Amino acid sequence: MELSKRLAAVTGMVTNGNVVCDVGCDHGYVSIYLVKQGISPRAIAMDVRKGPLSQAEQNIRMYGLSDYIETRLSDGVDALENGEADTLILAGMGGKLMESILTRGWDKVICMRELILQPQSEIPLFRKFLRDSGFGIVTENMVYEDEKFYPMMRVIPLMQGVAEDTPQEDNVLTDLYGGLLLKQRHPVLKQYLDFQNEKLTRLLKELTITGRVSEKSRNRVEEVKKELFFNELAKKQYDI
Repeated sequence: MELSKRLAAVTGMVTNGNVVCDVGCDHGYVSIYLVKQGISPRAIAMDVRKGPLSQAEQNIRMYGLSDYIETRLSDGVDALENGEADTLILAGMGGKLMESILTRGWDKVICMRELILQPQSEIPLFRKFLRDSGFGIVTENMVYEDEKFYPMMRVIPLMQGVAEDTPQEDNVLTDLYGGLLLKQRHPVLKQYLDFQNEKLTRLLKELTITGRVSEKSRNRVEEVKKELFFNELAKKQYDI
């Protein structure tokens, strides 16, 4: 079984031997792969939609893994009991939805050994939510597939609560681009920064040559300049 580059990177973050709960399992490929490869002894594949869950059940039976992977119709982690899984996987959803799932299932989430998270949108806000909520990002990765960039992270609940304060500027860069990705000078992040720099530079040029002087356009120019500032600041990490 061959996973997409994105899902292969997600499964690569799971700690060997952990029982996994995959929320939003779609067709169940992540759970199937983890059990088939011997990474996870058991898995719980959950989805809020009956159609994908039915397809997941068929795929699980096809691979002969019905004794090792259980499917559940569930909105977030509603159908999960405390202590049933060591690893929670949320992948391929918007950041706000993931934040909602984690918040609603808080008592279950903080009992997990690790969370593997791959938000599709609102990523800076989601990273800030994790930091403010006392989660520690211990591993980060980023892949490029089908002309899209996919950041992901392995997160653990911090027993001591919220991490120590860091300079505001560092927090902004960490939320925007991922502190560990910057520290590692991750090559795919560099590719993303170059892509964004070109895109923002082109947009700024378009905004400033149109001659529009509305308050909305002036505000947008300032926003783009601010984004470019932090982009350039992040790119300098690769020159150290």
